[in-house]
Amino acid sequence: MSSLALAVLLLLVLVTLLLAAGVAYAVHRYPALGVPMTVAVAVVVLMVTTIGIISAH
Repeated sequence: MSSLALAVLLLLVLVTLLLAAGVAYAVHRYPALGVPMTVAVAVVVLMVTTIGIISAH
C-alpha cells in the first residue's frame, strides 16, 4: 500500500471512532435514544460497511 492509502485508511478509522464516540455520548446523555454501546457499535458497523463497499470498487 502506498503511504497515501495508509493515511486515508488511518483518517477513516479515526473518523469512525470519533463518530461512534459522539453517538455513544449523545445516547448516554439522552437515555431515551437507546443503549449507548449498541448505538456506537451500529455506527461502527455502518461505517465499516460503507468503507468496504467504497473500497471494493
